[in-house]
Amino acid sequence: MRLPASLPLPAGRGVRRTLALCAGLAICLAMPPWGWWPLALVGIGAWAVLLGGLGARDRFWIGAIAGLGWFLPSTLWMFKFSLVGWPVGVAVWFPLLFGIASVLCPPGAGRFAALPATLILSEWVRWHAPFGGVPLSMLAMTQARGPLLAVARVGGSLLVSAAVACAGAALGAWWAGCRRAAVAGLLAVAAVAVGGVVAPAGHDVRTLHAAAVQGGGPQETRSANTDYSVVFDRHLRASERIRRPVDLIVWPENVINVATYDGSYEQGQLQRLARSNDATVVAGVVENASDDQHFLNAAAVLGPDGRELGRYEKVRRVPFGEYVPMRFLLEPIAKGVLPPRDQVPGTETNMVRSPAGRLGIVVSWEVFFGRRVRESVHDGAEIILNPTNGSSYWLTQVQTQQIASSTLRAVESGRWLVQAAPTGFSAIVDPSGNVVARSSLREATVLQRTVTLRRGNTIAAVTGDLFALLLAGALAGLAAWTKREKLPTSGRPVPNDRHGAGPT
Repeated sequence: MRLPASLPLPAGRGVRRTLALCAGLAICLAMPPWGWWPLALVGIGAWAVLLGGLGARDRFWIGAIAGLGWFLPSTLWMFKFSLVGWPVGVAVWFPLLFGIASVLCPPGAGRFAALPATLILSEWVRWHAPFGGVPLSMLAMTQARGPLLAVARVGGSLLVSAAVACAGAALGAWWAGCRRAAVAGLLAVAAVAVGGVVAPAGHDVRTLHAAAVQGGGPQETRSANTDYSVVFDRHLRASERIRRPVDLIVWPENVINVATYDGSYEQGQLQRLARSNDATVVAGVVENASDDQHFLNAAAVLGPDGRELGRYEKVRRVPFGEYVPMRFLLEPIAKGVLPPRDQVPGTETNMVRSPAGRLGIVVSWEVFFGRRVRESVHDGAEIILNPTNGSSYWLTQVQTQQIASSTLRAVESGRWLVQAAPTGFSAIVDPSGNVVARSSLREATVLQRTVTLRRGNTIAAVTGDLFALLLAGALAGLAAWTKREKLPTSGRPVPNDRHGAGPT
């Protein structure tokens, strides 16, 4: 059956808001761990269509409700992780952000350009604020196994998010009757995706044998209730499975948790591991700071002779996990659920030289931030390492989103990436975004692959978020230039009252 040139929109406020919730749920299901990436395009297209003919107040609620559908299920893991952060982030911050994004879209045909622009800007904001950025359930993650992944090589993860938003809005425009604009938008997205496939990706230097060690054990564990000697012993036993030759051994974050690392039994065992395998060893170490109120979280690097080559102390900390923002305000009312100590942030470069090559190290949460990997590449990193710890999390949402983030980091940097976690998921990802090895949860295992050290820059490594932000500006200009709607989107005209109320 042939569709009409333009389709009427539901006029009832309740119907539109229900559909907005469905649109948000569609985007949610495109995220890991579900990964049904086409639903992201459907959800954004429906969102854009639903904004048609509404006043500012109703546009706000369309965006806020879509945001709830998007983030409430996809961040459910936070319920057990942070009883403070989850309601603040999900019930307040995300709906507010996307409500504002929808208000900034005009109710006419210009919304099909404006919504991608505001989504690009909202994603950029979430990579930077609050608390230095909370990049969870990002649109780019839907493409870890999708056709737009190669866009990351051109403009990083933000341009991938932009491509998803533009493609979804183009589908919405097609549905609403703007066929020429829709085709133009889809062709432009396809061209950028093809450009990403053929864009510069760096060049090989030499190969090495890498191993990611996962000691195994239960999930949903808390640091205060963990016997770290047991965790350490699990990783020592798992390391006995390493096949030689091996050049680089990566242990997870936080599997060594001691008052003082230098001179400890754990340091001695790491030195023995390095010497017995004639390999560079990278291992996560947590130790006390100079006072009882803080701790250090570092990746220690040992050479094949057991000598300490250096360490990288984590810079980008997890809010409400490794430190408490505004502790003075929150501790009197929520002391029992807050971490008792704050991590001291590092200040040094995250590239460490070793016989195995120039190692770019991003610890755990830092792999969600493209700028952390770019900084290591600018300092000469030839491979990216991500020692991490996901053993405290409920469900698999964080772990699968981290694999997606590692995939994006590998593509946008043009580097191999080795991720090691104590209970899963550990993974090895090539520069094209293929996950060539991945563990299961809770298992004790060693992932080993021949990987390649690489040099040279991708376009994304040089330009960062520039192209995506320029695109957002161009789309906002296009939306502003579109002074009137070129197609009927509702049975009634847009109201022009000072309260901005839409159809009911």
